[in-house]
Amino acid sequence: MTAARAEVSNWNLPNALTVGRIVLVPFFGWLLLADHGQDVGLRWAATALFALAVATDRIDGELARKRGLVTDFGKVADPIADKAITGMAFVGLSILADIPWWITIPVLVREWGITVMRFVVIRHGVMPAGRGGKTKTALQSLALTLFLMPLWTFPADHVWTIIAWVILVAAVVLTLVTGIDIVVDALRLRQTSERAMLKRAAAAARAAQAARAARREAGDGRRGARQARPVRGPAGAAASGLETGPGEGPDEDGRATAPAPGRK
Repeated sequence: MTAARAEVSNWNLPNALTVGRIVLVPFFGWLLLADHGQDVGLRWAATALFALAVATDRIDGELARKRGLVTDFGKVADPIADKAITGMAFVGLSILADIPWWITIPVLVREWGITVMRFVVIRHGVMPAGRGGKTKTALQSLALTLFLMPLWTFPADHVWTIIAWVILVAAVVLTLVTGIDIVVDALRLRQTSERAMLKRAAAAARAAQAARAARREAGDGRRGARQARPVRGPAGAAASGLETGPGEGPDEDGRATAPAPGRK
């Protein structure tokens, strides 16, 4: 029973909704950029498609958690789908000159960078989305929805434009601040996780073992040097087992002398 529950198939409704959001990205981009973004009907269609993608993002996560349908595929595909649809909205609006590139580029770098970093540190532990991250996502979605709408057709359109800009600035500031917080949390997790402590303990054990081996080798080397040290002088010659006859043997300087002439 436990094994069957642990093996969740990738073919489930939450994953289907996630894949559907990814499939929607090129259609959303076309609706946004068609006719240089000036067609009112297409802008409303792009806005509706974006709102649908945002709604399914919330629905598929809740379904996966409540029904026990969380899969590795969903963990990887869900953040990719989120960044793809919001990234297309930022890029498309920048192409249309509705949002400047100096806002879009830092936001995209933060979003994709944090996503990659989460996958890198997942070996040390899961980094759940905090309250700041959820607020950031909500503000981004609301700001992009307003910018996607054909605000120039609204009564008092300048008021709606100001509202959209205020929400967007708040979203960008929160995006960058939460990005810094997540980087700090990731670095702390790499230092304090169980995996990191086990690696440090293993490294310390290897270093201690290497130090003991080095001390043993140094001791063996010193003992070998003492045993191999040569003995000099007459005592050394006697110790070597060499017999010297009369007239043979070391002279006063310790050098061996030749036999006397005529002596056999």
